[in-house]
Amino acid sequence: MLVDYLERGVLAGSIAGIAYGAYMTFVANPLIGHMEGLADGGEAEGHAHGAGEHAHAAGGHAHEAGEHAHAVSEATTAAVSIGSGVLWGILLGGIFALAFYFLEPALPGRGRAKTYVLAGAGFLTASVAPWLVLPPTTPGAEQAFDPTLRIAMYAGMMAVGAVVAALSIDGYKRVSKRSRPLGGITAAVPIVALVAVTTVAAPAIVDSGAMPADLVAAFRGLTVLSQAALWALVAGSFGWLQTRAGVRSATDRRDDLLASP
Repeated sequence: MLVDYLERGVLAGSIAGIAYGAYMTFVANPLIGHMEGLADGGEAEGHAHGAGEHAHAAGGHAHEAGEHAHAVSEATTAAVSIGSGVLWGILLGGIFALAFYFLEPALPGRGRAKTYVLAGAGFLTASVAPWLVLPPTTPGAEQAFDPTLRIAMYAGMMAVGAVVAALSIDGYKRVSKRSRPLGGITAAVPIVALVAVTTVAAPAIVDSGAMPADLVAAFRGLTVLSQAALWALVAGSFGWLQTRAGVRSATDRRDDLLASP
């Protein structure tokens, strides 16, 4: 049965990975290219005036070569983005399937709802919690610490995120027996506390430099939304494949056993 879960997880990850690769190709890469141009703009402007006469003489050849190189570069970047998106989706789908196989009985809800609960917990653990301290880096940004320390901080925040996710799920399961709305509030308390504590206590890790604040906010917002959509697609595709294969949730199987004479 574990192999069947993995197969469905890989297929679900492939579906989500194709969508994520398309997002990288048509949205993220052009935005990053624009931001890199802004980051390099000051330096390029300083050299542009001195090299003006030479550039004018070689303008015709440079224009043709530039168009060809740009087309090849775009095609290569698109292929790499889609391929990377599929590989990332497959990896995420496999991990998701393994986690769902072992954790399904502990997840609240029924049927496909369980997959979305697990996706939310995974997104909180792998992305939201670390990004509260180490937000997505924009082109031209300067980091406060060396890479080794940042990796350690990221891993530490992932552990914190996993604990918060577990507390939220456990709190909901305990309180929702009496009231589902109150259970939802209880589940939100650890998450709100995490956001509040990191907002007050976390140091300034990233300096965005001269990049416009609105553009930085848009880039980070798109990054968060794209990862949330990836997790949601994996969960939705996996749940659909589970239903299509006739797999019943652990809760339903337990209820059947309790109801049987």
